[in-house]
Formats: sequence, structure tokens, C-alpha cells
Amino acid sequence: MQKAILTSALMGAFLSAPASAVELTGNAGIVSEYLFRGVPQTDGKAAAQGGLDAAWESGLYLGTWASSVRSGDAFDGTDFIEGTNGLELDLYGGWGGESGDFSYGIGGTYYTYTDQFDDDYYELNLSGGWKWFTLDVAFGKYDNFDGPRQDYTFTSLTGDYNGFYATVGNFSQDFDGAYLEVGYGNTLTVAGEDLFDYTLSYVHSDADLLGNTGNTLIFGIVKQFKISGT
Repeated sequence: MQKAILTSALMGAFLSAPASAVELTGNAGIVSEYLFRGVPQTDGKAAAQGGLDAAWESGLYLGTWASSVRSGDAFDGTDFIEGTNGLELDLYGGWGGESGDFSYGIGGTYYTYTDQFDDDYYELNLSGGWKWFTLDVAFGKYDNFDGPRQDYTFTSLTGDYNGFYATVGNFSQDFDGAYLEVGYGNTLTVAGEDLFDYTLSYVHSDADLLGNTGNTLIFGIVKQFKISGT
């Protein structure tokens, strides 16, 4: 039901926006390991990723993004269970704007997965920023397979300057745990032509988030390309 409501709302916003003002862009890339909010999603393996985005001058945006995911191998005491490969698919939309040094936004995100990698998540996303700092808050619900549906709040504060950035994120309610991510990102340019964007990041996840403390170094590259629009 929530999936249908979110999809209908995003499609309604898309259809009501003037087509002449839309800019369509795409992206495709790879990371040495995929972590989402400090939680490993590929069992230490690389991930292929990509997405499509539509943005309007009014501040409205819609998009979809996908990544390969992998569950880890396991042993249940009797049999060896090999990890499975799957796909994460995100649908999102919202509105954002700026006023001087301040930025703000509101939107929604739906996360779904193939091959029973995980169950569905639904989020209301709020953001506010000033110069180099951005505060993001997500109010979410998790379907949790056959268990009781869980509620969570995720809050993160990010500071960035000249390509360097640091993010502190924290879960509360039915989810718990925190992580710290620091890194640097830039664009590789040769002979005046932008080839691709790259990032190098370090992620420290606490024991509440993972069950044990984790430290991960990640390298990623992504190519951005314009499909249509001004």
C-alpha cells in the first residue's frame, strides 16, 4: 500500500510538471565496496551502480538509482550457505531550493531489493544546509519480512570544503548505531575534458551498527552524462 502511494505521488508530480523545463541526467560507476549509512551491502566485494535523474527549474526532482548487492556466506552449524547476488533499486523524488547561503529540501525514498537480500524501506526525507554544512533527517519504516514492521530515524551531519568532506550519521528508535565517514572527491580532467568523478573515503562503523566495529576504505568512480535539457 505504501509503495503504491509513494509511486502515485511521484508520478503525479512528474506528470504535472512542464516537460519543457526538465533536465535529464544519468550516471554510471563502480565502487570497491558498497556501504550504505555505514552498513556493508556487498560483503566486501565491488559494486556496479547507476541511475537516472530528472530536475526542474522549480526545484522539483525525480530519480531512480540501482546497485548490485551481495549477502555473505554463512554456516548454519550443518550446511554451508553460499551468499547470493541481488540488486537494490531506489525510487525517490522531492523538492529543494536555496536562499542565500541556506538550502532546504523535502522528499521521499523507496528502497526495494531482489533475491530476498532485504525487505522494503520507505522514508520521508528532510534536509537543511548552510554554506559548508548539511543536516539530513530520514523518518523511515521497514517491512521486516515476516516480523513486526519497524520504525527508525536516521540523522546525519555533513561538512564539505574544496572536495573534502566528513559525515556523522546516527540511527535511533528500532534501529541503533552510528558511523563516521571522511573522504575526498573530485573530477579527473584531461585536456579540458571531464572524464569522470572519483572519491576516496574511509568509513568507521560502531559496534551498535554492525555487531562489531568496522573500518572500511572505499574507492569509487562515476561518470555523469546529460541526456536532455538546458
